[in-house]
Amino acid sequence: MPGPSPATTVVRYSALIGGVLYGLVHAGTVQSKYEDDQAKAQIARRSHLVDEAKKAYAQKLVADKAGNATQLITNIDDPKFDLEKIIEAYTKTP
Repeated sequence: MPGPSPATTVVRYSALIGGVLYGLVHAGTVQSKYEDDQAKAQIARRSHLVDEAKKAYAQKLVADKAGNATQLITNIDDPKFDLEKIIEAYTKTP
């Protein structure tokens, strides 16, 4: 039995090469779209974190201005260090 005709062989290999080239081009476009989406998501995450940090800082400033800054200073080198306040705070905690 004779093999396929030369025209059939050319069509088969042309289709194979065309499919491989299409696959390469399509994979490149999909990869670039994926990278763009990842970059946008990273920017959105950072923007969200910055917004949260700004809100937390604004709340801290409001609390500090209202006189609610009752932070316990545990650094003994700090001039505002008060041992009595630390002992009192630890004895009040359940």
